[in-house]
Amino acid sequence: QVQLVESGGGLVQPGGSLRLSCAASGFTFSTYPMSWYRQAPGKERELVAIISSTSGTTTHADSVKGRFTISRDNAKNTLYLQMNSLKPEDTAVYYCNVRNFGINYWGKGTLVTVSS
Repeated sequence: QVQLVESGGGLVQPGGSLRLSCAASGFTFSTYPMSWYRQAPGKERELVAIISSTSGTTTHADSVKGRFTISRDNAKNTLYLQMNSLKPEDTAVYYCNVRNFGINYWGKGTLVTVSS
């Protein structure tokens, strides 16, 4: 079955960096676009970034453009999110996502807290 396991979250000061990872299994990772979403306390889940199956195309939300970079390693079945210049408003649970045969799959998420 499809499994997505996020890691790499934690507490970081404003201006700091983190790299999130998402280990994928149960499907042919290299053939699917992948996404990162986040959900802040009391807010709806929002799309952060999308990457095509071959990494040829990436799209980032305006709120993270120029600070976050989505990437993937198809040989390792792993999705990444490099987050730089973090701000307190980036505090959220971050989820990776794949849509497989019309079904959205989610990991359990990893918490990122940006605070001094």
